[in-house]
Amino acid sequence: MRLAVLADIHGNADALRAVLHDARAQGADGLIVNGDVVNRGPDSVEALETLLNLPAAFPLGVRFTLGNHDDLLRLWQARSNLLPADWFSDPFWGATAWSAEQLERVGLLHTPADWPMSLTLSAPGLPDVLVSHGTPDEYREGISERTEPQRVAELSDGGRYGVLIGSHIHRQADAVFELAGGQSVRVLNTGAVGAPADGDPRAGYLLLTATLSGWQTILRRVTYDRAGILRRFETSGLLRMGLSAEIFRDEIVTARSLYTPYWTWTEAEQMPRTAATWAAFLRQHPADDLRPVLPKLER
Repeated sequence: MRLAVLADIHGNADALRAVLHDARAQGADGLIVNGDVVNRGPDSVEALETLLNLPAAFPLGVRFTLGNHDDLLRLWQARSNLLPADWFSDPFWGATAWSAEQLERVGLLHTPADWPMSLTLSAPGLPDVLVSHGTPDEYREGISERTEPQRVAELSDGGRYGVLIGSHIHRQADAVFELAGGQSVRVLNTGAVGAPADGDPRAGYLLLTATLSGWQTILRRVTYDRAGILRRFETSGLLRMGLSAEIFRDEIVTARSLYTPYWTWTEAEQMPRTAATWAAFLRQHPADDLRPVLPKLER
């Protein structure tokens, strides 16, 4: 059994197609889409439709978990009271409103409603594997080598899970934690298909294979031409939706996290999210200085 585990496509159909082609070439029997198919990029509809039409290409099928952006668009369109009321009148959220409208127009907005927060993978003689966009408790809680050992112990459920697989943080990770009692738990992060944040623009995903000697894992990176996705930011109309769309585009150009550090900075400084504060943020955080900011954003 060989599974491709991919996530954080974020409306980037070109990166998704490249990863799917690579996964088939690597002999993947099944696909797990670990959240955040939509939003940020211009291709939310195409990305979701592509994945929904894929099961015939993978004998073990396609399964999904819920990501925060998959959920956000549904909450946004419903004007949910789970979101701050002032967001709905803030122009900064124009890109989110645009993506939600695109999905609703073709009847796909509520497709993620039944996606679970996590999946358990089992194979005879091997420890179970827990897969979730963040964690089963919170889809914004990223896991990596920086996760506290006590939290890893909690997520492993007393040793039931020997492998924890997450996404969300847009960078790949592979670490082994030694827990009390001599048990080890492997923590893996798939990285992002559509918007990597580690300085490497290639799409990232994980190959997971059940073997007689244990779970074999390979973190893959796949090159694709970014010209198409960058062009569609303009031709689709998304780029006209304001500052957040510009930031999402710049994240693909730089392969760095820009949106989250900027959001965190404006919250800390109690500033509005405008072109002026974005320019101020970039002056204070040049591109080469962004990497040290990223660890502070992972729980």
